[in-house]
Amino acid sequence: MRSLAALFAVIGLLSETQAQDAKRDIPYGDHERQVLDVYSTADVKDRPVVFWIHGGGWQTGDKSDVQHKPKVFVEKGFVFVSTNYRLLPDVDMGTIIRDVAKSIRWVHEHIAEHGGDPERILVMGHSAGAQLAALISIDGRYLEAEGLSLSIIKGCVPVDGDTYDVPAIIEMAETRSRVHHRPQATFGHRQKFGDDPAKHRDFSAVTHVAEGKGIPPFLILYVAEHPDNTAQAQRFAAVLKEAGVDATAFGARETYHNKINTDLGVPDDPATKALYAFLDEVLMK
Repeated sequence: MRSLAALFAVIGLLSETQAQDAKRDIPYGDHERQVLDVYSTADVKDRPVVFWIHGGGWQTGDKSDVQHKPKVFVEKGFVFVSTNYRLLPDVDMGTIIRDVAKSIRWVHEHIAEHGGDPERILVMGHSAGAQLAALISIDGRYLEAEGLSLSIIKGCVPVDGDTYDVPAIIEMAETRSRVHHRPQATFGHRQKFGDDPAKHRDFSAVTHVAEGKGIPPFLILYVAEHPDNTAQAQRFAAVLKEAGVDATAFGARETYHNKINTDLGVPDDPATKALYAFLDEVLMK
């Protein structure tokens, strides 16, 4: 098969106006936060789909927080979807994850109408969205509840998450506060994930990694200078590899939490180069 780079050359670059053509605020449920945006262009079909999950600590953020990603991905021959979901503290973490699964079901059922291929979805997200992307791509229960399976996800790219192992980040944060005689967070990860050790384990992607589940390939992007996120990314990649899943952890240097997200799609950005190489590999299989 032709490489992704060759495919891009055939497709050619679209104009900025075309690339930013969007259908906004499409409902996938009844709540005002259960909406998504679809970026595509006319007269395309069977294009792979990037499904983007915004960050914001599960409390803030919006599907419009995509910088230049829609333009870049549509120019490169993808359909780009950015979803909203309900937020803490109005709902609990389980509801948020079920919202994401429900949004993916809408994409699977309707993305062909926008030129996308419902069987080639790539799930990506930043920060809190990275945790959601990773979990939805590994713990098949959420998609199964929507009548889907992990087989529709062809790759997952979580970007600078710190909660692939929730108990570990809770222990790190609380230990750091304790030894430095600082007050514990009143609404930190412990509370956000349900203040119950069983829930903390259940909402951790590492808990659900196992051989033979059809887990898609992973590219785990992280900020190399951040010790907690580095530790989470490297352990997550190791757990995936031990289960026979194709996984790469890429540490971006001279960047920070928001910048690694903002720079995705920028020419010569190292994380972007790693992302394009990953997409080339998974889409040519």
